[in-house]
Amino acid sequence: MTAQTVPTDAGDARITWHRAGAARLVLAVSHGAGGGIEARDLQALARVLPAHGVTVALVEQPWRVAGKKLAPAPKTLDTGWRGLWHALAAPGLPVVSGGRSAGARVACRTAAELGAHAVLALSFPLHPPGRPEKSRAAELLGAGVPTLVVQGGNDPFGRPAEFPEGDHRMIEVPGGDHGFAVPKRAEITQERALEIITDGVAEWTGSLG
Repeated sequence: MTAQTVPTDAGDARITWHRAGAARLVLAVSHGAGGGIEARDLQALARVLPAHGVTVALVEQPWRVAGKKLAPAPKTLDTGWRGLWHALAAPGLPVVSGGRSAGARVACRTAAELGAHAVLALSFPLHPPGRPEKSRAAELLGAGVPTLVVQGGNDPFGRPAEFPEGDHRMIEVPGGDHGFAVPKRAEITQERALEIITDGVAEWTGSLG
């Protein structure tokens, strides 16, 4: 595991590399607006995916590196992501652009222009809680590259059944909330919830040409 600071027009970003021995892909994933790369799903992917030939780059956006508690406007998030893309592409491998929540929106918005190989959208915030009319489906549907959505079955930002049909795959984490936490009395354990995520992403990345 190595950390790399990358200057961008939005400030310094930080990439924590979890390298695969014989990597064929880089999976770059960033955090949401309310947390960092310590999120359970991001950490699980960083532990598991390198054994499947996928180097995982956990990305901290400039606002997070600067110690701020509130994420900036979407345009600024996109600027930070664009500014560190050259570092993600430096290994010379196809880059899967990903993120959780707000980070998933950034990945979808910028995928086509940056030449992302695919998009991984973890807990895509389809709409604000209780406001289904404020849909962000256009961002997801406009990614323009193969896209995998991993969504909690009880995510208040959009349950799997609410998503429109489109050119994307969906993995549901039964009972999971926006952070993929499952209740103690859920049909699956927390450990199994994370296995569903890592197994599904490993299978999907393995299917990418």
